[in-house]
Amino acid sequence: MSIVDDSNPADGSTDAIVPIDFAPNVDKKAHFSYKFRWLHVTVTVFLSITITAAWFVLTARSASIEVEPITAQIQIEGGVNFKLGQRYLIRTGSYELTLTNAGYHDSKTQLLIDREPAQTHAFSMRKLPGRVSVATVNLDAARIQIDGVDIGLSPLIDVPVEAGEHQLTIFKDRYLEYGEAITIEGRNVEQRFQASLQPAWAVVSLLTSPSGADVLVDGEMTGTTPLNVEVLQGRRDITLKLSGHKAWQEDFDILAGEDFSVALVELEPADGLVFIRSDPSAASVTIGGEFKGLTPLEVALAPEQDHELVFFKNGYHSRKTSVRTQANQERGLSIVLDPVLASVIVIAEPVDAELYVNGEFKGVANQTIELMAASQHIEIRKQGYVPYTTEFTSRPGLDQAIRVTLKSLEQARIEQIKPVITTAAAQSLKLFYAGAFTMGASRREAGRRPNENLRDIQLERPFYLAYNEVSNSQFRLFDSEHSSGTLQGLTLDNEAQPVVRVSWTQAALFCNWLSDQESLPNFYEILDGEVVGFNSQSIGYRLPSEAEWAWAARTDGSGNQLKYPWGSALPPPENAGNFADATSQAYLGEVMFDYNDGFLGTAPIGSFSANQYEIYDMAGNAAEWVHDYYGAMGAIGGVDVDPLGPDNGVFHTIRGSSWAHGSVTELRLSFRDFGEEPRDDVGFRIARYLEE
Repeated sequence: MSIVDDSNPADGSTDAIVPIDFAPNVDKKAHFSYKFRWLHVTVTVFLSITITAAWFVLTARSASIEVEPITAQIQIEGGVNFKLGQRYLIRTGSYELTLTNAGYHDSKTQLLIDREPAQTHAFSMRKLPGRVSVATVNLDAARIQIDGVDIGLSPLIDVPVEAGEHQLTIFKDRYLEYGEAITIEGRNVEQRFQASLQPAWAVVSLLTSPSGADVLVDGEMTGTTPLNVEVLQGRRDITLKLSGHKAWQEDFDILAGEDFSVALVELEPADGLVFIRSDPSAASVTIGGEFKGLTPLEVALAPEQDHELVFFKNGYHSRKTSVRTQANQERGLSIVLDPVLASVIVIAEPVDAELYVNGEFKGVANQTIELMAASQHIEIRKQGYVPYTTEFTSRPGLDQAIRVTLKSLEQARIEQIKPVITTAAAQSLKLFYAGAFTMGASRREAGRRPNENLRDIQLERPFYLAYNEVSNSQFRLFDSEHSSGTLQGLTLDNEAQPVVRVSWTQAALFCNWLSDQESLPNFYEILDGEVVGFNSQSIGYRLPSEAEWAWAARTDGSGNQLKYPWGSALPPPENAGNFADATSQAYLGEVMFDYNDGFLGTAPIGSFSANQYEIYDMAGNAAEWVHDYYGAMGAIGGVDVDPLGPDNGVFHTIRGSSWAHGSVTELRLSFRDFGEEPRDDVGFRIARYLEE
């Protein structure tokens, strides 16, 4: 290494560069020396405080806390705050604010500082209760309430009451209610109130002649006359009572504080009481011509006077009497009235019938009896006969008789029987007493079939039979989903057409349903929707028996039997019925070409002439299910009484021709058919036995 000295000598000459030796400092390290000074600490602290203060000032919010009252002491906890005059510098957040002031409840609440740069928070402190004393002038133990709350009896001393407006109310019996609006300052300030209650009565002065009468106010005894009595305000009943005198009573409107005197009351002597009886009782009584009522009767009569009494009762002679009473006297009076009688002849059949008059037995009915000239309940009776009862009034001076023929119970029962009944489904049934006839047809009758053997029948039980077959509308009351279908595009389902396409079981179930509507016992016994038997004694609705149907179709009431519904020869006359005819020739094989009823399929019920018993469609229209199982009608010997057919079987009998029948065999009334399945030409009608 060489050192060059670049300083210039004054003479301007240049010195030569002189080299020196250089040895590196290998063993020695660099050395740093620092000495602590208090000045440094002071500067550091000052800078920290300055920065923190600057940060607080930049992030704090200016908040004004307004408290009522303004003298309240404010303490904020939960963070740093500075009070600058009337405002606080405080950062955003939630703080606990404590307010204290003499005369107020201490208050702790939350102070929420939001991000608004300048904000105001207002608080009100609740005053401590005031100390209230209440007195009533010249009166103690009055009931005191503040705002309707009972706080005790007067005098009250130092009762705490919240500051504010209140209603003071004071009560005491027999005094007017006192009320006043008061203002309580609170803050433990003592306040005194004084009230003067006004009497709620007036003094009423009472004098009577004679004196000593009891005075009752609203029924409560208060003293005897002469008397000055305090009477509470309102409408009051004042009664004066003195033994031996009539009570005096009057209502007064009493006004509190307005005293008054009642004019001298002259008490009248009391009436005498008379209890009046008569034999018989319930006689009318007049006193001095004025009606007083019916005996037994109690009446009040003025004393020391004669009073005329007159007694009246229908059927009895009137009677007069008089009575005199003393003041305050009680006595009884009994009068017997004589009946007005008239002779009446009673003639009754049977001759041993008994006579009762007003429920009293008078002997055999056939007699002359004295009856009062008043309405009498007459009864003539005999065991096994319907009693005869009537209200009868005899007339004196007239010849009168009661003539009666009693009806036997059986005769009365028969007379009560209705010849026609109407069902709940609006079907009409006619009553028949059938008797004896022969079922079936002679072997010589043209068109007869082997199942039409002759058979003697006796129908002893009266029965009802429907005028018409069951219609679609009536059946749908039982089964709303049923449809009778169509035929060649024509409906069989109109309301007025007979129901068809029903099985025998459906017809039987309809009968039971109809019985249920009228609370009648079921005729058919049902198990799981199937008929398993029947009750032959039931008067419920059923299908007619084959014998009943045959009797109603064939007999004429004169001992004759019809071959056809219209007589004994073909063709049918006009309007004879709905059969297989010219209208049906395109659909049916065997028809009557010389007859035309105008219907293909069923016609509306009752469209054709009724038979000899006013029954419709016994032939034609729809053939009909009857009650009986189908079986051969052979000779069984003797007379069959009220037959209901075989006990069992597979098929049921069908009677009568239909719209689909036009041959001699089918048109005859003795024609018998049978079936199991529904058909479009088979319906039914209903029947029932007469109640025994």
